[in-house]
Amino acid sequence: MSEKALVEGAVERTAAVSFTEINARRLGPFRRYFRSHPRVTDALVVLVYLATSLPQAIVATVMFDQWLALIPVVTAGVVLFWRRDRPLIVLGVLVGLEWISLFTSEGQASVGIGVWFALYAVAVRHPFRIALWALAGAALFSIAPLWFVDALFVEEAPYLIWIVMGFVLMWYFLAIGFGVTTRRDRQHETALRDWAIRNAELASATERNRIAREMHDVVAHSLSVMIALSDGAAVVMKRDQDRAREVLDELSTSGRTALADMRRVLGVLRESPDAAPREPLPAAGSLSALLDGFRVAGLPIRLGLTGPGLPDDPAFHLTVYRIIQESLTNVLRYGKSVTTVNVAITRTGTLVRVRVSDDGRGSMGPVVSVGSGQGIAGMQERASIYGGTVTSGPGPEGGWVVDARLMIPEDQSTTRGAPYVRSA
Repeated sequence: MSEKALVEGAVERTAAVSFTEINARRLGPFRRYFRSHPRVTDALVVLVYLATSLPQAIVATVMFDQWLALIPVVTAGVVLFWRRDRPLIVLGVLVGLEWISLFTSEGQASVGIGVWFALYAVAVRHPFRIALWALAGAALFSIAPLWFVDALFVEEAPYLIWIVMGFVLMWYFLAIGFGVTTRRDRQHETALRDWAIRNAELASATERNRIAREMHDVVAHSLSVMIALSDGAAVVMKRDQDRAREVLDELSTSGRTALADMRRVLGVLRESPDAAPREPLPAAGSLSALLDGFRVAGLPIRLGLTGPGLPDDPAFHLTVYRIIQESLTNVLRYGKSVTTVNVAITRTGTLVRVRVSDDGRGSMGPVVSVGSGQGIAGMQERASIYGGTVTSGPGPEGGWVVDARLMIPEDQSTTRGAPYVRSA
């Protein structure tokens, strides 16, 4: 089985379990039990039918010596047990048994209650149009024989036959009505279940994309810095061992930081009490450390900060941090002959602009890469969360430019963070 099928199966089971728990709270204990044990429900229906129909047949047998009246009544009870699987067939058989029961007992016994249960099953199982045809057929072939039962014609009450027929027809209509209502309720539950599954799939896909984006940012950045540091250490090893030792120390620090970040990202997949927190970590305080790491790797970075500070939103800080990280990682990976890298963060009202540019001769063309090729797409996804955009391309004077524009949420638009401190 493929990984995709396993994930989809897990999502469906999770959504189904969640919906089942919600639905179980709505249903009472008895309904919940019978819903989960359908054959017990079928057996109970048969017992109710026999408890209401069998006494009449016994009376007809004892008082009128009509022992044949027991056969259709008992047979109907056996057939009724399968109403859930073949409701139309069961209905047809019961209608035929109703003929036999009426004529063998001279109107003293009936399987009409069984027909009522069968009509309910038809309305639950089949569309409303088929249920109406079933009602018409049952009414025609089970009520019409009443005209031929002499016991129902009383000279003192000639209207009795009409009352009996109307009473039977009323119960048939009620059976169809109850069945249609049950069918609609179950269709509604199915629609809610499908919605829960789709919602769970969307949430799962969003979470997978988020984890993949974080993994890309961590791995691509860390590996690019570590490769640059390794190359630099190899170059200065013979000329300046102290400088080479500093570079190797930074290489070790970058590796440990990457490992810690990966553990944090993967930690959200655990459900144990010591699982990593799901909220984003604030990145504003670590921006200077990020830039220092790139400087050690060989990038001549200049930082410019304009306007009030960023809002006190860890997620917003993390978005800015990741965009700068990915942009500098691309410069480190692809840039050639870079002498200056400008990082500018500007806030004007509710607009925050992040611009990273370099003066190198490199391009974003195809090269051997340690990344996944999803860096630009990842930045665009992050920016879109805050109604922003990311554009990238060659600079007017060479090099490469990444320009991101983010909108501060309305509930934080009036929040003023700590003012920027200009640094070079």
